[in-house]
Amino acid sequence: MTDPTDPTDPTQGLSHYRADGAAHMVDVSAKDVTKRQATATGVLRTRADVVARIASGDLPKGEAIATARIAGILGAKRTPDLVPLCHPLPISGVEIDVVPAPAGSGTVAITATVRTTGRTGVEMEALTAVTVAGLTLYDMIKAVDKAAVLTDVQVVAKSGGKSGDWARAAADAGGEDA
Repeated sequence: MTDPTDPTDPTQGLSHYRADGAAHMVDVSAKDVTKRQATATGVLRTRADVVARIASGDLPKGEAIATARIAGILGAKRTPDLVPLCHPLPISGVEIDVVPAPAGSGTVAITATVRTTGRTGVEMEALTAVTVAGLTLYDMIKAVDKAAVLTDVQVVAKSGGKSGDWARAAADAGGEDA
């Protein structure tokens, strides 16, 4: 059992723990409904020849970019089914960009921006969208590169809610806790 008066208790001040230490879904009903948006990014690292095949649509499983984009949208919509304490949200928009780097580079940039009007943010939906899009890219290319890596998945910006706007570049420059 946790002790809310014990400053050494690691669960003190954490909203996803009840007084008895059990995890639970936070009640957000008292929070204001606001427009909220989050953007996340990630990178698929592979060989330059594989990136060229992704860009041209010449893969054994077919056209990877459109498939990854649709998978990312589905991932955003299904986030509360995958992340146990995540609230189901009325997502009002999802944009996924899957951009192969210029010739000679072995990377594909993935960006997801998710919007809602609700009581809690959409950072988890944006992260899930990027991750599912990246996993889909990996699935589409594994026949030609089993060593590909999905990396650098991170929230880069969010807006709305009580905490307002946040951007990774500003946080990194100002030394804020990332």
